[in-house]
Formats: sequence, structure tokens, C-alpha cells
Amino acid sequence: MTEPVLPEGILTLKRRSDVPLAEQIYRSIRKAVQSGLLHSGSALPSTRRLAASLQVGRNTVNTAYELLRAEGITRVKSGAAPRIASVMRLEGSSSSSEPGATSPRLSGRGELMAANIRGNGWAFRHGALQPGTPALDCFPYEEWARSLRRAARLERSPDLQYRNFSGLPALKKRLARYLATERGVRAEPEQVLITSSMQACLSLLSLALADPGDEAWLEEPGYLGARTAFHVAGLKVRPLPVDEEGADPGKLAQLEKPPRLIYVTPSHQYPLGTRMPLARRLALLDAAREAGAAILEDDYDSEFLFSGRPVAALQGLAGEGQVIYLGTFSKSLMPGLRIAYCVVPQGLVASLEQFMRNMGCAANVQAQAALEHFMDCGAYQKHLKQIRRIYEARGIALVETLQARLGNRVDVKLPTGNVQVALLFREPIDDVSLAVAMQSKGFAVSPMSNCYLGRDAKAGLIIGFAGAQEKEMVAGIDTLSSLLENGDFST
Repeated sequence: MTEPVLPEGILTLKRRSDVPLAEQIYRSIRKAVQSGLLHSGSALPSTRRLAASLQVGRNTVNTAYELLRAEGITRVKSGAAPRIASVMRLEGSSSSSEPGATSPRLSGRGELMAANIRGNGWAFRHGALQPGTPALDCFPYEEWARSLRRAARLERSPDLQYRNFSGLPALKKRLARYLATERGVRAEPEQVLITSSMQACLSLLSLALADPGDEAWLEEPGYLGARTAFHVAGLKVRPLPVDEEGADPGKLAQLEKPPRLIYVTPSHQYPLGTRMPLARRLALLDAAREAGAAILEDDYDSEFLFSGRPVAALQGLAGEGQVIYLGTFSKSLMPGLRIAYCVVPQGLVASLEQFMRNMGCAANVQAQAALEHFMDCGAYQKHLKQIRRIYEARGIALVETLQARLGNRVDVKLPTGNVQVALLFREPIDDVSLAVAMQSKGFAVSPMSNCYLGRDAKAGLIIGFAGAQEKEMVAGIDTLSSLLENGDFST
């Protein structure tokens, strides 16, 4: 009896693909069944024959066949070749050529969540001089590896079960002590909620604390992650003017409807980098108290203060429950760690913990355990001390080179902290097109104008320096200078 073979064109393996070979075989046969190339009752080749024809291991084919059997695509009888089950189409599949076939479409809420609020020209892909990226060349990989190995000992811990959705208790305790010492934040460990990112914190709080149609104040220019979270929650966003002392609630005209949320970055205003002095902080607290609004204090890059004395966090100055404090380890360690946190009022803890469980936005437990040990053994503080010096030197080098090359065409100030600088043009420039041109050359800068809500946007670029070597800085500024000289980016 002739052994069955697969029709031509069903199986083509990509040896250098990230998708395992067994998965490729499974997907190809599954697709052939869906499209009708393989009919009900068709026999498949034996594992030995198919492995030989594809030049793969027999175990690879066995794995693929087992996936097909588990999904009900094939049926197997002892001593016989696998056969396609008696189904013409897999459940839930359809062909666009069939009468009445439709594709799922986004709901109104889905369209809100899928919208690109950051706008055209924002640097999504990785490249040199990208804002918000830390120096991975300075990361203490060996120390972190030791903390990870220690965290692996949680294998028998109940912490790996369905519990602690709002964060590992040991890390909460460690963070509460750290924030009290370093930032003057008043918090019991249970008030610290640990999530997978700053965006997760902002989305959690926007959805939980405000209803669609409520107003939120956002710094202008301001952080696009916060604008995205407010947009997804269906909030009406009002611009909160920013000057050389940060957000200024006194410049807002009297509004008929008070805000429910006010988002600010008082430690290092994003993207301009200014610090909010004490008098302005107290004025902001008064404005929020009068409006009955909650302040979301993103303590942006507070770990990186190059000069001057640190100003205490708003949360430590405010009345009980007036300010919710937010922080992340994306800049001080690495974005891929996926750990951020917020400090919430006692009265909201239980509800927000249940909200987190319902949304499934918990952070990885073993990563949390590794971070707790990394902080406990002093490695985190040692790392911060080292990178502050490095970041300061790189920031100064970038700004001095920009000033030397571009002269009076731009305004750019030496950073007092932060991991990026704001470069403003003194002439009308299409900064979106300029940013796209820079990105095409491998430099992932972002346009300043996208950070504005109104029409009075200022043109500029947001340029990262923390992860940039001197060679990358020089090449990036050379590219920028050349584009400005030879390109047409005037408005």
C-alpha cells in the first residue's frame, strides 16, 4: 500500500524563523484543513516519512501531530496513519468568499484603546538617542543575575499561586521604606500597588477613579502616556499650562466643570525637564483641594538629580488621600523588567486590588522577588550612584555638542537630571517630518509638538542621552545638522 503524501505547497519550513519547526508544521496543516486543501478523511504521512522528507527530527513531527490531535483536527487509530477528522471547517473559521461572512470589528471602546494618541512621528522603534531609554551598557548584569537565581527558589512558595495580585508583600515593604527615606512619601506597605508598567498604573487609576465625560488636567506640553490613559477612559482632557516652574494652575481660566484627575510630573517635568518649586507645589495642592480632584503625581526620573537639593514629593506634603504617587523602574533599571507602582489612599486599597485582579494587570512575581533582593543587598543604590554620574556626563556632552553645532538656531539647556533633553527650535520647523527623517537614519528622536494639546505647539525634538555613547551623539547631531541645512522642514 502506497504511503500518503501531503499535496505540494502545504509545507514550507523557514529554518531561521523564531517559530519552532513543530509549530510551523502544525500551523501549515491546520491552515490546509481550514482552506479545504486537506479534506475530511485524508491520511497524513507517517512521522518517519514526513520527518525524512522535511529533514527534521522525528520528535518534531510527533509534536506537531500531537498538537493537531489535541485540537481535534486529526483522529488517530492504533497502527494506522493519522487522518483529518470529519470537519469541513474548524470551529470559528470562515472564508471571505462565503456569502454572509464577516470579520469582527472593534467596538467603540476598542477604537479608543487602539487609537495612536502619540501621533505620527513618535519614535516607536528602537534607535540611538531614543528618549526614556536607560543605559543598558551600565546595567549590573551579574548582580541582577544573582538576584534572579535567588528568586528562582520561590518554586515552592505559595506566592506563586493565585494571590498577591497587587504585589509581593516583601517588595511592597521594601518600597514603602525606600520611598519614605528617599522621597518623603507617607505609605504603609499595603498602600503600594505593583503593576507591570507606568501605563498600567495610569490606565488602572483613570478607569477606576473617573467616569467617561469627566475632566482631567494634563500638563502642556505633557506626557503622552497619561493622555493615552485618559483618552481610553473616555475623559475630556484640558491642558494645564507649563512654564519654567512646571505646571501652573493659576494660568487656567475658571472652568465650569472641575477636574476629577490632575496629572503632573513635578520632579522633572516631561518633556521640558523643569522642577516645580515648593511654592508652586503648594499652589497646585490648593487648586486640587478646591476642585475636589485627585492628583496623579508621576515622580518622573526623580532618581536622577544632578544638581541642587531634591524637593519632597507632593504626596508627602498633601492631605490624606489627595495625591496618588506613581513610580517605575524602567529608567533606573530597564523597561523590560516590567515593574511599576503607585501609592494609593487606604480607603481605595481593597477596591483597587480587586480591580487589578479583574483586569489581570499583576506584575511577574519572580521579577518582584529579584528586585526586592536587589534593593535589600544594596545593589540598587550602588547602581543608581554609578549611573547618576554617567548620565550627568552624557547629558552635558550632548547639550554642549548641540549648542556648538546648532548655535542660536535652538534653545537647549543643561539637564539638572532626567534621561533626555528638550531641544526647541527658534524658527518655524516641521518637527514631525524632521523626526521621521532622523528615525530613517537610525536616530529615534521624537517631535516636541506631539506633546501639545492645543494649536500653540512649539516645534522641537526630545533627544535621549542616557544610553548614548559619544560616537552616537556626534553622529546624531551631525545628521540633524545636515538635515536642517539640506532638507526642507520649514513651516
